[in-house]
Amino acid sequence: MTVPVAIALEVNGERVDAHVLPRLNLADFLREHLQLTGTHVGCEHGVCGACTVRMNGEIVRACLVLAVQASAKCVQTIEGLSDSGEIADLQAAFRERNALQCGYCTPAMLMAAQDLLGRQPEPSREEIREHLSGNYCRCTGYQAIVDAVEATARARKARPS
Repeated sequence: MTVPVAIALEVNGERVDAHVLPRLNLADFLREHLQLTGTHVGCEHGVCGACTVRMNGEIVRACLVLAVQASAKCVQTIEGLSDSGEIADLQAAFRERNALQCGYCTPAMLMAAQDLLGRQPEPSREEIREHLSGNYCRCTGYQAIVDAVEATARARKARPS
């Protein structure tokens, strides 16, 4: 019989205490225990990128991280980035450029795009493609997504500090 393990972490700025089975992955913990369903589960092998979240400032595949490994860490999901307004301009650019269709990959695409823009404020189209290459989209063909990220980078550069 597997015994639940106590974990304590910060999720989107709030402390979370829970008891989880040792083999529960972070994606399932976020979705099933915390009802943060913007973290999608696609391949469950870390290949599709649908489960991308930020952990201690770095994007990770939540399907490859056990919930117990996130204990004592800070996790941010698409809900946290969206609610804080951090990605409002990026979300608007995705809407304006039709960079989303079914929406399944969109939360993780936004997470990855924001990660790139935080690291490289003026990425080239090739750098955008490279950084987003771990996130699969079956609908858009990527062109509109790259356009949206590029437009956001330009708009952020033009903003007064």
